[in-house]
Amino acid sequence: IRESATLTRDVLEQHFNDLKGTLKKLLDERLMSLLQEVDAIEQESIKPLDECQKLIEHGVSTADDLLREGESAVHGDVGQQNEKLCSFTKKALHIQLDSLPEVPSLVDVPCLSAQLDDCLLTILKNQIFRHGTVASRPPVQLEEFIEKPGGILVRWCKVDDDFIPQDYRLQYRKSTASHFEDVYVGSETEFIVLHIDPNVDYQFRVCARGDGRQEWSPWSVPQIGCTTLVPHEWTAGLEGYSLSSRRNIALRNDSQSCGVLYSKAPTYFCGQTLTFRQVLSGIETVGQPDRRDSLGVCVEQQNGYDSLQRDKAVCISTNGAVFVNGKEMTNQLPAVTSGSTVTFDMEVVQLGPSSNEGGNFKLRVTISSNNREVVFDWVLDQCCVSLYFGCSFSYPGWKVLVF
Repeated sequence: IRESATLTRDVLEQHFNDLKGTLKKLLDERLMSLLQEVDAIEQESIKPLDECQKLIEHGVSTADDLLREGESAVHGDVGQQNEKLCSFTKKALHIQLDSLPEVPSLVDVPCLSAQLDDCLLTILKNQIFRHGTVASRPPVQLEEFIEKPGGILVRWCKVDDDFIPQDYRLQYRKSTASHFEDVYVGSETEFIVLHIDPNVDYQFRVCARGDGRQEWSPWSVPQIGCTTLVPHEWTAGLEGYSLSSRRNIALRNDSQSCGVLYSKAPTYFCGQTLTFRQVLSGIETVGQPDRRDSLGVCVEQQNGYDSLQRDKAVCISTNGAVFVNGKEMTNQLPAVTSGSTVTFDMEVVQLGPSSNEGGNFKLRVTISSNNREVVFDWVLDQCCVSLYFGCSFSYPGWKVLVF
């Protein structure tokens, strides 16, 4: 409680300090805009009046000069009087002393004033007093963490019956990191977070957005998740396949070489779910299918084969056919296409001797693809709790993520 209260105080103080700075900046910008508007009106309106004043002052000055010249002619010497009067008369005839420039009427002269409406303060006051809330309980909480090879399946649930969620938002960070980052936004209530380092603590939190709302709810209480399972990796160096930097994505390239691409180690254990996801490789569709194409698991790596449709292996082909120890089953699954997800689940159902088929180790296998599944028993002559996985494609363009 104390930790969340301290964090909430820090968030509130930071938010309102940011608001203060933003409001001051906006008010300063508005003030500057209004002052510039006053300057512009003043300059535009005063110009014709200044010109009129200059003309009047010039006329008055000219008349004053002429008046002095007339007085000088009258009071001057008799010999020069006629000459000065003649010059005075000529200037008087050329100067229009009875005309004035057009002066704008008083109603046409601007008179500036500031119109400030006090209702802005009322609006701001009402908005500020309604801004922000403090929630004691978020409407969603993290519910479960399930270890996956190189990942964690995170589940969450709604704990507020009155809250109607539209979307969820999941974030995570390493315990040593300072910032959370988004890893999922959507309507599902679970998500597999990949690229998780084994035996490293990660913090997770989730929030939700109500139906028809834009803002997100408060965050759930952060919880720590961890996986001890090493990530699945494809074997590097096989001609015909290009791998991602984490070696969990394999792309069938345009090399003519073919063969089965196996996992680096037998990292699939009974009781887990192995998932293959077909993703686009930068082209519009996946590669051309072939009957030898396969995705599946096997007891051991066997080179020299161009498909997993062989002994000691179970697989599904891209056309949906299921093979067990090289034999095709009658049950058929949907074809594998772009975006398809294929999962393998296995559990031990029999150990020890006594089997009409000659084996003493039996696994219950469930293969799912596009919301359909087949279940069968896989009989082996040796105990196997960890298996290799593999894939083979005859044509380029296929791109498979494994987790």
